[in-house]
Amino acid sequence: MDIVFIRDLEVKTVIGVFDWERKIRQRLIFNLELGTDIAPAAATDALEDTLDYKAISHAIEEMAEASSYQLVEALVEAVAQMVIKDFAVRWLSITLDKPGAVSCARSVGVRIERGEKW
Repeated sequence: MDIVFIRDLEVKTVIGVFDWERKIRQRLIFNLELGTDIAPAAATDALEDTLDYKAISHAIEEMAEASSYQLVEALVEAVAQMVIKDFAVRWLSITLDKPGAVSCARSVGVRIERGEKW
């Protein structure tokens, strides 16, 4: 399995359980690893034969910015399912950071894996 990755994708969205969080947009940072086979793209040098990380990044930005989940767990799961379905990804790992959510930590968040590694 080969990995296409997206690092430090920043979005701003409504996220959180507290009343004040429901009134502002907060910064989130996504890091993704997407399992794929890059051999076809390496052979053809054609974008349509690989994962289009720009299109995936844009889809995540649009989805996250339009959402208003309370929990990062719910948002990261929705993003994972969208990427798997819309971009035919067989396996992925996503880390979602919420910087500043805890005053004594640089960031908090979750990391999930979905799909099958081959």
